[in-house]
Amino acid sequence: MTLQQILVSISCALTFTSCTVQAQTTRISTEYLMTLYVPFEASQQIDDTLFISTIPSGREGWVKGPKINGRIIPPAADWLRIMPAGNARIDVRQTVKTDDGALIYISSNGIVSYTKESWDRLMKGEVITGEDHYFILAPTMQTSAEKYAWLNHVQCIGKVVEVQLGENAFVKYDVYIVR
Repeated sequence: MTLQQILVSISCALTFTSCTVQAQTTRISTEYLMTLYVPFEASQQIDDTLFISTIPSGREGWVKGPKINGRIIPPAADWLRIMPAGNARIDVRQTVKTDDGALIYISSNGIVSYTKESWDRLMKGEVITGEDHYFILAPTMQTSAEKYAWLNHVQCIGKVVEVQLGENAFVKYDVYIVR
């Protein structure tokens, strides 16, 4: 191969590389929508990988935000599946009854991943925060209420604020609209 052929090859490779490497072309921003507080009772353990939790009778969940306030009503449940890598995938279904009587169905999927230290603390009944572990949800909503119909058209993302197991088990997380 001649020097000229080598230089042409290098030039072509550099040109191809610069054409295939893309810079970021869009931006994502978020807008705070609400905080959810959901009490839950001991899970039904189906096997070593699947746990189902529900809201216990006598305890009530709530949502609070600038555009939505209400309570979480039955039925509501969380299916938590332990994955081979040790993290958990969650599938949450719940209904919110707003203070003005509208019903909003929320379906969320997400990933939860604990460090050994945060898992041990959680098992002792301590409150674990979003700084202690990875807990991200992707909620979507459905409603026929005209006032809240805009929720049918947005994708949300949520991050845990805190979670606790035991007699007064709960999870609390913030939800944001992705813009």
